Amino acid sequence: MAIRRLVGRNLKRYREAAGLSQEALAFECGLHRTYVSGVERGVRNPTVVVLAKLAEPLGIEPWQLLRDAAN
Repeated sequence: MAIRRLVGRNLKRYREAAGLSQEALAFECGLHRTYVSGVERGVRNPTVVVLAKLAEPLGIEPWQLLRDAAN
C-alpha cells in the first residue's frame, strides 16, 4: 500500500476512535480542515512535523500513523 494512503487510513481510524471530526482535529492541530481531509484521502504528503501535530490530540505517537497494522 502507498505510504500516503496508509497514513490516511490510520489517521481516519484513530480520529474516529477519538470521537473527533476532521474539523475538531484540525482545530486542535492548528491545521485547516481541508488539509486533514487531504491527508486522510492520501492526496497530501504530510511532513514529520505535521504527523506529530496530528498525533498529539489523538493521544498516539507519530510513528503509529506510519504502521501497517495488517502486518
